[in-house]
Amino acid sequence: MYLNSEEKQTEMTHTPSSDMCEVGLSEVSEMMDLLHIDVETDVVEDRPGRGDALCSKNVLRKQRHWERQLAAKKSKRKEEKQRRKLNREHESGASADNPQLSKRVLKAITKERLAEAQSTGLKLCVDLSMTDCMSDKEISRLAGQLRRLYGSNKKATRPFHLFLTDLEEDSRLYRECIRMNEGFLNYTMDITEESCLDLFPPETVVYLTPDAEEALETVDADKVYVLGGLVDESIQKKLSFSRARELGVRTARLPIDEYMMKKNNAKNFHSKILAVNQVFDILLTLCDTGSWAETLQAWFPLGKGYVVAPDDSLPPSTQT
Repeated sequence: MYLNSEEKQTEMTHTPSSDMCEVGLSEVSEMMDLLHIDVETDVVEDRPGRGDALCSKNVLRKQRHWERQLAAKKSKRKEEKQRRKLNREHESGASADNPQLSKRVLKAITKERLAEAQSTGLKLCVDLSMTDCMSDKEISRLAGQLRRLYGSNKKATRPFHLFLTDLEEDSRLYRECIRMNEGFLNYTMDITEESCLDLFPPETVVYLTPDAEEALETVDADKVYVLGGLVDESIQKKLSFSRARELGVRTARLPIDEYMMKKNNAKNFHSKILAVNQVFDILLTLCDTGSWAETLQAWFPLGKGYVVAPDDSLPPSTQT
């Protein structure tokens, strides 16, 4: 059977290969469309999910912050309850049976005692107006003495209300105190650029200096005691006494001559000059004991060449 030319052409256009090509192209096109749709769908659907995740993280962070605050408040209430219990037991005489207190509770008790001293305690100023005549080494030593002075006050049963006067923020001593003394700016004391006379009436001020003629007999609650903040390795005489005269206030010295005597030593060395923190320790102990002999026995440095004199060698006015 023979086909004419038109029939041959028609037969060729409907061959299986041609149909397969059309089907293949159609499937590829549909697949591309599907892929295109899937990609767009993923992109659109991904954005809200990420936003939800960010919101969830913020909510969780805020919740954790709230939980920490709640825990801190509970801890503070528990600490306050334990402190009140301790005070009640102490007042009732049962404090001897107390278990060992945690550091946090002891810190809270100390902080409260210092805060109470700022309203009811004896007042003591450290006059820091003489630092210009001191070397950098002396400044560093004075910063260390102030740290030890504050440490003694923290441990005291009846702490003083402390003032650091004439301490300028741009001074060498101020910078050295911050560098050497951790938490210096959080000390429970008054740090001021003003002088003691800017804070208190002159008639209430007693400036303690080793060059004074009058010996200190007692520590009175209605007086303000001033220590000269001075480290002087070059032994410039009467600096603190001159400062007191400049202020026009009463001066007094520790009763070393009245209660102590020189002790022979190999270097034949005798000195009545004490560091600021050493004088402060003496005043703290005197307030507790009421006895100069006991206080000087406990705190006057042996290396200064003095010892407490026996009762029979004391002047009549100092014997009890």
